[in-house]
Order: sequence, then C-alpha cells, then structure tokens
Amino acid sequence: MATEYGSQPRPQFRPEATDEREHFLPPALRAPIEARTWREFGYLLLSLPISVITFTFAVTMVSLGAGLLVTFIGVPVLAAALAGCRGLAVLERTRARGLLRLDIAEPPPLRPKQNSPMGWMGAVLKSGTSWRNVLYALLHLPWAVFGFSVAVTFWTTGWTLLTYPLWQWVFPMYAGQGGIQLYGDDTHTFYLDSPIEIGLTALAGLLITMATPWLIRAMTMVDRVMVTGLLAPSRLASRVVELESDRGVVVDTAAADLRRIERDLHDGAQARLVNLAMDLGLAKEKLREDPQTAARMVDEAHGEVKTALQELRDLARGIHPAVLTDRGLDAALSSVASRCTVPVQVEVDLPYRPAAAIEGIAYFTVSELLQNISKHSGATHAMVDVWQAEDRLMIQVTDDGTGGADTASGSGLAGLAERLDAVDGILVVDSPQGGPTAVTAELPWRR
Repeated sequence: MATEYGSQPRPQFRPEATDEREHFLPPALRAPIEARTWREFGYLLLSLPISVITFTFAVTMVSLGAGLLVTFIGVPVLAAALAGCRGLAVLERTRARGLLRLDIAEPPPLRPKQNSPMGWMGAVLKSGTSWRNVLYALLHLPWAVFGFSVAVTFWTTGWTLLTYPLWQWVFPMYAGQGGIQLYGDDTHTFYLDSPIEIGLTALAGLLITMATPWLIRAMTMVDRVMVTGLLAPSRLASRVVELESDRGVVVDTAAADLRRIERDLHDGAQARLVNLAMDLGLAKEKLREDPQTAARMVDEAHGEVKTALQELRDLARGIHPAVLTDRGLDAALSSVASRCTVPVQVEVDLPYRPAAAIEGIAYFTVSELLQNISKHSGATHAMVDVWQAEDRLMIQVTDDGTGGADTASGSGLAGLAERLDAVDGILVVDSPQGGPTAVTAELPWRR
C-alpha cells in the first residue's frame, strides 16, 4: 500500500469571498448589502414565474393524462407529464444550488427493465421521484406567490422610505405643502414634508430594510425544506445507492485480498515447498552414496521448512491473526507495533470488545497505516490510540514525520477510505507539509 507522502495537498473548498469592509459592520447593518440577501431575494422573484409555469404544466398534463386513462393514450400522456416534471425539477435544483447555495444531489436515473418505449413509460410511472416532483410543482405555487408578495413589498417599501430624503423634492408644492400625502379629506391633509417627518420616514425605512433580509432568509428556509424534501433523492433511494456502492467496494476488496493471498502463496511458501520437495528427493538419492552430502541437503531443507512456516504465519497474521481472536485489539495492535521500524506507543481503552468484523477492519487499518509510516513518513515516533465514543470505534494514528499524506485518487489511503466507507466508516487525514500527520478512522461499534 503506497501513500503519497510529500505530495501537494489537495485544494480545499473555500466559502464565497466577501468584501473585507463588511466585517467592520454589525450583522444587522451588513445584511441588506450582503450578496446572500440579494441572491435569496432573486430566488424569491424568480420563484413566481417559474412556479406558474410548473404548476400550469403539471395540472394540465396530469389532468389530461388521468382523464385519458380510459384509453391507451392516457398512459403516454401521463408518462410525458411526469417526465416533464422531472425535467423542471432539474431546473429547480440548479436554481437552488446557484442562488440558495443548497447542496442537493441528483436523484438516481431511471432504470427501465426493458429498453423500449413501454419500459421507459413504466419506469417513469413507477418512480417515486416523478410523483414527488409533481407534488412540488403543485405545492410550490401558493408559497411562491406568498414569498414574492412579501419580499417585494417589504424590500421596496424599506428602500423607498430609507431614500425618501433623496427624492422628496420631486413632489410639487401645493398650498405650502409637498411630499408624500398620508391623509387628506375636506377638513385637513397630512404631508411628510417637515425635516422631522422626513427623518422619521427614513428611520422607519432603515428599520424595515434591516429587518427584511432576515424575513427573506426565513422564507427561503421554507424553500430549502421543500426542495430537499421533494426534489432531492429519498432516504431510501440514497441508502439503496449507498449499499450498492458499498457492495461493489466489498466485492472488489475481497477479490483483491484473494489475489494477494494467491500471489503470496504462489511466490512464497508454495515455491519454497516445491524446492523443499526437490531437495529432499535429491537427498534421498544421495543418502547411500554420499551420506554427508545428503545430511547437508537435509539441513538446508530444514531451514527452508522454517522459512516457509514463517511466511505462512505472516500470511495468516495479515488475514486475521490468532492473537486478535484470542486476546483482542490491545494485544494484536501491540504485536503489529512491535514489528514496525518506528517506535510506536499503543493505547487501547475499550470497555469490551466490538464486533469481530469491526475488530478485523480496525486491525487491518492500523496495520496499513503503520506500514505507511515505516515506508514513507520518515518519522521517529508514532502513536496509536483506540477508544469508544458512544456507538463508534475511534482509531487515531499519529506520527512526527514529514507529512503530505493525501487521500487523492489512486493512493493507498484512498483504498483504505473506500474499505472503511463500505461499513459506514470514515477516514480523515490531517497531514500538512512538514508534518505531523494524524489519521483518524471511525467505525461502527456493531455491524
């Protein structure tokens, strides 16, 4: 297992850059000019026309298809309605990612049993994603109308009143008064034209302008919930996809382990045993003619037997050592640490033993990480910590080496991360250039 120590760290995602001057303002004053506020306001503005289109399409096509189900024509019409709603859902997910910065995955693609028009229509009609997209198209319109109305009303009112001192002069003077008329009848009128009234108007606009961004964020939270609940993959579908991926990883890992065992047996113990058989055959032939030569050959064969037995023990230890089965992780990891070329301190604090399969994966994980430290890290000291945190088994392997370990595709750590992910585990690598390196693995306590 080769780990790319010394390689450049992968670029990390950075949040959207903001104007440094904004940080000098309190959040209440900063909110009206933040990019997030204007993005979310734009989302609410676009929601109304888009929801009108999606609602009209969904109601028209689904009603038409349902009405024509008495004939065969209704089936393709209804399938086309659901397919259209799936397409509009793609637009909505894209809009939510761009304007709401919502991290939402695409649902799994359709998988018809037959690659034919009937197969595709059946897959669309049976898909729960399609019907949830239709439900979104129906429910989003009333909320879009409400969100559009509230956002536009408060936003325009706030900015209009806030900037009133700048444009109050546009109103013509009438009977010595000018500006916005709040009240008027046959007896008296009331205009916002005195300095105090203009100042109070601007103050009211400032309060509304500062409050509106939080109102917009509250309304877009409802949109986030609707998009996540109705347009994102369902939990069941996500879990099925995850299990299918994990099954593939487990199968590939098992196949790789079998190939490694076969290669080690073929190139190691098997080759030595074949040579041993040949040497013993030659010794048997020399036994009467040259007993001294035969004795020397038997002695050499005895050494080959010891070497072959040691290789078989190492191979068995790499698969699932007996000490792990008999005495648990503490003794097994101490045995691994004793064979590492770097001094390793092992601390295992477990109230009782986890599941046998989890123990095996934990042992394999530590073995691979210590092997990496021996080969690539240049460290002078390493430490292994194992403990339980609620229903999770935590493993942390640290060293004082050169750092630069990376889980980039193709590295050994990437394969180890996939192996842990197959059992709902997590691998986190913290290895800056120059070190130190800390690799943390998290496994379920039971499987």
